[in-house]
Amino acid sequence: MYQWTFVTGSLPPSLFNMSSLRLINLRNNFFNGQLPEEMCQHAHSLQHISILNNKVGGIIPRSINNCTSLKRLFLGANIFTGTIPYEIGDYLKNLEKLHLQGNRLRGSIPACIFNISGLISLSLSNNRLSGTIPIHAYHSLSNLQYLYLAGNNLNGDIPSGLFNATELLELVMANNTLTGIIPESVGNLRNLQLFYLVGNKLTSDPASSEMGFLTSLTKCRQLKKILLSINPLNGTLPNSIGNLSKSLETFDVWSCNLKGKIPSQIGNLKSLFDINLKENKLTGPVPSTIGTLQLLQRLDLSDNKLNGSIPDQICHLVKLNELRLSKNQISGPVPECMRFLSSLRNLYLDSNNLKSTIPSSLWSLTDILEVNLSSNGFVGSLPAEIGAMYALIKLDISNNHFSGKLPISIGGLQQILNLSLANNMLQGPIPDSVGKMLSLEFLDLSHNLLSGIIPKSIEKLLYLKSINLSYNKLEGEIPSGGSFANFTAQSFFMNEALCGRLELEVQPCPSNGAKHNRTGKRLLLKLMIPFIVSGMFLGSAILLMYRKNCIKGSINMDFPTLLITSRISYHELVEATHKFDESNLLGSGSFGSVYKGKLSNGLMVAIKVFHLDNEQEASRSFENECEALRNLRHRNLVKVITSCSNSFDFKALVMEHVPNGNLEKWLYSHNYFLSFMERLNIMIDIASALEYLHHGNPNSVVHCDLKPSNVLLDEDMVAHVCDFGLSKLMEESQLQVHTKTLATPGYIAPEYGFEGVVSIKGDVYSFGIMLLEVFTRKKPIDEMFIEGTSLRSWIQESLPDEIIQVIDPNLLEGEEQLISAKKEASSNIMLLALNCSADSIDERMSMDEVLPCLIKIKTIFLHETTPRSQRHRA
Repeated sequence: MYQWTFVTGSLPPSLFNMSSLRLINLRNNFFNGQLPEEMCQHAHSLQHISILNNKVGGIIPRSINNCTSLKRLFLGANIFTGTIPYEIGDYLKNLEKLHLQGNRLRGSIPACIFNISGLISLSLSNNRLSGTIPIHAYHSLSNLQYLYLAGNNLNGDIPSGLFNATELLELVMANNTLTGIIPESVGNLRNLQLFYLVGNKLTSDPASSEMGFLTSLTKCRQLKKILLSINPLNGTLPNSIGNLSKSLETFDVWSCNLKGKIPSQIGNLKSLFDINLKENKLTGPVPSTIGTLQLLQRLDLSDNKLNGSIPDQICHLVKLNELRLSKNQISGPVPECMRFLSSLRNLYLDSNNLKSTIPSSLWSLTDILEVNLSSNGFVGSLPAEIGAMYALIKLDISNNHFSGKLPISIGGLQQILNLSLANNMLQGPIPDSVGKMLSLEFLDLSHNLLSGIIPKSIEKLLYLKSINLSYNKLEGEIPSGGSFANFTAQSFFMNEALCGRLELEVQPCPSNGAKHNRTGKRLLLKLMIPFIVSGMFLGSAILLMYRKNCIKGSINMDFPTLLITSRISYHELVEATHKFDESNLLGSGSFGSVYKGKLSNGLMVAIKVFHLDNEQEASRSFENECEALRNLRHRNLVKVITSCSNSFDFKALVMEHVPNGNLEKWLYSHNYFLSFMERLNIMIDIASALEYLHHGNPNSVVHCDLKPSNVLLDEDMVAHVCDFGLSKLMEESQLQVHTKTLATPGYIAPEYGFEGVVSIKGDVYSFGIMLLEVFTRKKPIDEMFIEGTSLRSWIQESLPDEIIQVIDPNLLEGEEQLISAKKEASSNIMLLALNCSADSIDERMSMDEVLPCLIKIKTIFLHETTPRSQRHRA
């Protein structure tokens, strides 16, 4: 992995005129300005120029004709304007790769570029180029392997001269206004791997009902992807598609006005993992031969005229991630065998003629994210097993004939964003457990036979944007707290026994009833308080009862042991670390050094030996860490096995060894790399640990020094928070004044740094700064933050439009869909981090709010990315 350091400012003109220079690589920085008007007057040896992904603008100077030795010219992802200089084609005869994509270039493509005989790769995508593609019969294109012209305003036919490029591997001309037919001569491109013409006005040969060019593509035996969507092809799929390349992975031909049946021969294409034929006019049944495509991950046949039943063979697609058969005329039951589709994340069967009950096996798909069975003829009741679909974010079974009560277990859908059960015959009360759906944004229970009160627990749903309870038999007072303050009368229409505020167009509630209700609650609270308080005092007394020390010859067993059943001597610690040899030193901090050791029973441990140069501070740190960790047990905290100290010259903690080192090493060392999902999982782990420390104990624990070097990663890349030397025990809402600021600059909350105030909200601030750091790979004390700027202000100024400029460039790799999902998730992560790191304590979130937000961001990200990206750590 490369370690990135961003450089800003204008391009130095002299750089392009250094006589002995052969390579200029300035990619992925923040350079601005323009290329020098006089280029390569002296740099006759220059072979490689790359300023990819900067902010360089202006025109590409015609003096580029001086760069006659140039082989690679990468100017993509900048803001160049004007036209492409014809001098490139006339003078740069050694050019092999020309990449000008992602600029603001206009005008036509100079035909002379295609005269460059050695040209291997040409990328002009995503500009404002117009006119026809000027490839003529006399252009040999004998070396051309990659041609990218997508996202322009190019028009006219596909030039016949293009098919001279017999070495072509990838042809990308999507999102232009190309017209005419796709010629059968496309089969001359025998080495073609990617055929990408999406979003044009191309047709198939009207003289034949079948699309002959698809038959010609059977000659391309290395073809992996066919993407032709949003073209008026107006034809039928030939049986010959079964003879396409055995390596074909993607067949994407949606919204192309296709007619006729899906050929059964499609089952011959064993490497297919993506079939998208939606929004066509296909008829007939879903071919059972699709069940032979064992690698298939997405099957989208929605919005056609398909009939028949869902073939049982579809259950053989054990890697299927997405199944969409919506808006067809499919009938019959849902196959019972769908329980075998454990990889399924999105199931859309809505708007068909499906009948009978939903098989119970469907509710066993606990990792599924979206289910839409609406607008069919399903009957029966909702089973208790529905609550086991823990990952579900969308469930729509509206417009069916479901009856019976809503199961209490429905509250188990704690990740769900959208729940619609409208237009059924559901009866009974709305379960109070609905209030456990903490991520819920849209709830529609309208047009049923529901009765009873609206549970006040729904007030806890902080993200609820819309609720529709109209046309039921609900009664009692409409809650007024939480999101209910924003709902209108339409949400409660035609429930004659409801009462509440006048603007909701319901009758006012009886005042006596309301008083009686409040009195009952106060009485219950008074009865419960003595028991709660007694329990808290008893728990605190037990937790803080014993504190022991050990002498230098033996180890105290204050801590619950981890794989240790006998006492350990000081000498065994010495032997385990080879006399605390430097070769076993894992790291040093303000108060101690940590050594790796192997005990006599083979257990690997980490031994933190406290520095006693400043005995008072070291002892305080030791006592704090002992006190904090004595009774804490959580998968995301480093486990302390035991402690050892005497009154004079030795104090140590023996901890579990976490083999992958700390988060700081993984962020900034050259030989390590963390993917987007790994970073998100790590921050969820840290949030989980803090949520436990702040809210999972009778007395909250404030870490006080949260930073990447205090987060360790185990062999499964699970994060463990460590180093509690500055920690404080206090009640959750308590503030303390700490007379000496010892935490790490950059992560310290303002109230801690200026006033010495310690609270759990200080940890939240540090977590917010870490969250910014992990996804930007910028330390809060980076040299770029000068003159009043900070990591936080830099991010704040970049949102939402320039998020791409602040996140770690190492993360911006992969397909377009993945990058788009990363940008969206990163924006949400940055906003969450800014809310955590607000200057005011009162404006900061708490960790029991932060953790669900991060989990929600992860769930949505997995939903929007490719199937392989959805293989996430549980």
